[in-house]
Amino acid sequence: MKKLVLFVGDVVIFYASLFLALFLRYGKDYTYWLDSHVISFSVLLIFWALIFYINGLYEIRTSKNTVEFYSALSRATVLNVIVSVLFFYLIPFFSITPKRNLFILTLIFIVFILVWRLIFNKIISALTFKNNIIIVGFNQSSIELARFLKANPQLGYSLKYIADLTPEFRASPEDWFDFGIIKSPDRLKHVLEHEKIRIVVLSPEFYKVPGITNIFYKYINKKIEFLNLSKFYEILTYKVPLDAIDQTWFLENLKEGKRKFYEILKRLTDILLSIVFGAISLILYPFIILAIKLDSKGNIFFKQKRVGRGGEVFEIIKFRTMIENAEKNTGPVWAKESDSRITRIGKILRKTRIDELPQFWNVLKGQMSFVGPRAERPEFHEQLKKEIVFYEERYLIKPGLTGWAQIQYPYVASIADTKQKLQYDLYYIKNRSFALDITIILKTISIILRGWGR
Repeated sequence: MKKLVLFVGDVVIFYASLFLALFLRYGKDYTYWLDSHVISFSVLLIFWALIFYINGLYEIRTSKNTVEFYSALSRATVLNVIVSVLFFYLIPFFSITPKRNLFILTLIFIVFILVWRLIFNKIISALTFKNNIIIVGFNQSSIELARFLKANPQLGYSLKYIADLTPEFRASPEDWFDFGIIKSPDRLKHVLEHEKIRIVVLSPEFYKVPGITNIFYKYINKKIEFLNLSKFYEILTYKVPLDAIDQTWFLENLKEGKRKFYEILKRLTDILLSIVFGAISLILYPFIILAIKLDSKGNIFFKQKRVGRGGEVFEIIKFRTMIENAEKNTGPVWAKESDSRITRIGKILRKTRIDELPQFWNVLKGQMSFVGPRAERPEFHEQLKKEIVFYEERYLIKPGLTGWAQIQYPYVASIADTKQKLQYDLYYIKNRSFALDITIILKTISIILRGWGR
C-alpha cells in the first residue's frame, strides 16, 4: 500500500507539473495544447517511473531523508531529463518537440517531487503504526534483525526486547545498551501481559527453554502473532539467515518440480538474449581490443576456471582487466578495492561491466544464465565450503552474469562478505521468478549507470 501511495503521488505530481508548465507558457490558451502534450508525456511518464523504480525510489526501506535518498533522487532526475530529450528528438512518433515546455516542466517537477518525497518520508516515519516486537532467541541472526528494525522505523515495527533465555547465547553489555534484554521466563510473561506486544519472532533457540511453549500458548488469544525468525528476517531484509535454517529448510523451500516451466522459459530467454546482445556487442570489440592493447601488454581475453551448477567446473571468458600474470607471485587472491593489479582501462571495463561481454558465449553454451549466483573460482570454493555452512547449496542453479547478491552486496573481500552474499543467493534460489529476474536486471542497469562494480 505504501509503495502504491508513492507511485500515485508521483503520477499526480507529474501531471500537475505538466498542466502548470502549459499554463505558465500559454496562459488561458493552455487547454488548446493539452491533448498533444498529455498523450506524448503520458508515454514519457512510463520511462520516468521505470527510472525511479530501478533507482530504488519505490522501496520503503530507503524512504528516509538521508544522503542515499537525495543521491538516488538526483540521479533519477538527471536520467529522466536525458531520456526525455532522447524521447522527443530521436523518436519521431509525436507531432511535438518541446523545448521550453520540457524545461519548465522539469524544473516544476523537481521542486514538487522533492517536496512530496520529503513530506512522505516524514509522515511515513512519524505516523506509521508501530507493531511492538519481541525477538526470542539470542544469536547472530536475531541481533542482525534487531539492528535492522532499529535502523528502519519507517517499516512500522518497534523492537522492544530480545529474550536471552538460554545459557548458550549471552548478551554483551553493548547489547544491553542497544536493546532491552529479557533474561528470564517470568520477565517475558510480564512483558507479554502488560506491554501490548503484537509480534513475537521465534528463533530456533527458544525450543531449548523448558516450558517456554506453554507460556506462548496462553497468549494466543491476546492477538499476539508468532512468527518464525527465518521467515520474518527474509521478508524484511530480502536474504535468508544462515543461523536460523537447517537442512529441513531446503527440503521445504527448494521444490524444483514447481519451476520446470520457469526453467525452460528462462533457458530459451538466455539463448535469445545471448545471441541478440552478443551480436550487438561485437560492434564494441574493435574499440575494446585497441584500448586494452594500447594500455598494457598481454592477451586481450582472460580465461579462468569457475564452479557452475552442481559443482561442475567450466572456463569463463572475459576481457583482461589486470596486468598479465597478475597472480604469478601471489597465487589466487580476492580482488580488492583500488587493486593495484587492475589496469587503467581495466578499471573502466569493470565499472561498466564491459569486461563481461564475452560471457554471452558462456550463457549461450548453457554454462551460465543472465541471472544467478556469482560463479566462484574452484580455489576459493574449496575454502568457502569448509568455513561457511550451506555454501554448496548456491550451486543448485546456474551462476549468472548478474544476481540478487551482486546488486545487494557488491563487494566481496573476506569470508564474512561471502557469508552475507550467500544469504542473498539463498533468497534468490528460493524465490526466483521472472518478476525477480527482471528486477535484478533493471537494478543492474542502474548500478552500471552509477559506475559501480569491480
